[in-house]
Amino acid sequence: MLAREQIADRLRARIRTSGHLIGVAAGNGAVAKYAIQGGADFILALTSGRFRQMGRSSLAGMLPFANGNELVMQFAVQEIVPLVEGALPVLFGLCASDPTIHPERYMDKIIGHGFSGITNYPSVGVIDGQLREALEEAGLGYRNEIEAIRIAHRKNLFTIAFVFDGEQAEQMAAAGADVICANLGLTKGGELGAKKVLSLEAGVRLANQIFSRVDETNRHALKILTGGPISTPLDLQYMYDNTPAVGYVGGSSLERIPSEQFITDRIIEFKDTGDSRKDKLLQKMLDGVQKHYDYVEFVKEYVSENYMNEISFHELALVAHVSRTYLSTLFKRTVGCTFPEYLAKFRIGKSIEIMKQRRVPLSEISNLVGFNDYAHFSKTFKKITGLSPKEFRSSLSGTTFPSEPLPE
Repeated sequence: MLAREQIADRLRARIRTSGHLIGVAAGNGAVAKYAIQGGADFILALTSGRFRQMGRSSLAGMLPFANGNELVMQFAVQEIVPLVEGALPVLFGLCASDPTIHPERYMDKIIGHGFSGITNYPSVGVIDGQLREALEEAGLGYRNEIEAIRIAHRKNLFTIAFVFDGEQAEQMAAAGADVICANLGLTKGGELGAKKVLSLEAGVRLANQIFSRVDETNRHALKILTGGPISTPLDLQYMYDNTPAVGYVGGSSLERIPSEQFITDRIIEFKDTGDSRKDKLLQKMLDGVQKHYDYVEFVKEYVSENYMNEISFHELALVAHVSRTYLSTLFKRTVGCTFPEYLAKFRIGKSIEIMKQRRVPLSEISNLVGFNDYAHFSKTFKKITGLSPKEFRSSLSGTTFPSEPLPE
């Protein structure tokens, strides 16, 4: 078991060296093992992780199909805690509204089994409407989760608080949460992913509303994200570029979706070996891109590879074999902004990455990220960040660059 201060120091050191944190919501020892190998910073043992390993939706972990706390205690103590052996902090996903436990005594049990902290999961924060009102009236609401974080903090356990709005963020920060995790809803993508989720832009707005309340109460709390529209590294990069988040917790995006894709494709490959009629690459060429690509993901991937060059949205539509109007409408509905706005934000995000890493002339950065006109780059930069490129660079005055400063 790692001490709270030790974990906090380790995570802040990781942010200074690599920039961001990654937490993995694990449902078995195999996921935890490969999370360590992949460089994860912490592991969360959650009911939903176990249900995902059963081939079920994450939602199953929020419903009364099993005693959530005992389920986590069983699989995490048997499979995860012994495997990790102090390499990473393991946090217990605590159902704080469980009326059959005594929070103080159950927290001691969590400590005794080698967990380094807790998180409030499953959370009634995902519930709204009449059921939520009834839960709050019955004393089974979100207040129990706040109190659990407060008790854990008092017992020197490391705590990650899942929050769903600004008010909850402020309350959790006041309770002493070490990390505030903006929960943007169920994760999209794959066979079991949510079909109705926030757009990336809506996710940005919600995250910023949540994080703006955190600093008012506890400026030391780390800010991370989970769920909703974030299912690929490109989605996460967009959130990093447009929010103050320093990390991400993945469950479905890190173990369910990759497993679905890999296992399905691998079996098909073995099954189709030697059958030239089932050549997948040839079939894609014959059928056209529209049967095999998520149009919006195709556009985002193209931008990530070609942002430094001139990009024609019309040509992208031609490649995808759909009309420009249809692709534009679909893109805006999924991402929450127009393609030109997305491209501009992506390029400015890349320029900020360069500024943080090396002392490069601003005019050169402008060219590197796809702006041929520095005036246009400067205007776009200020519109998105609120600062001119020079003002932003001045705010990085304490940054140590790996190369000698170059003249502007």
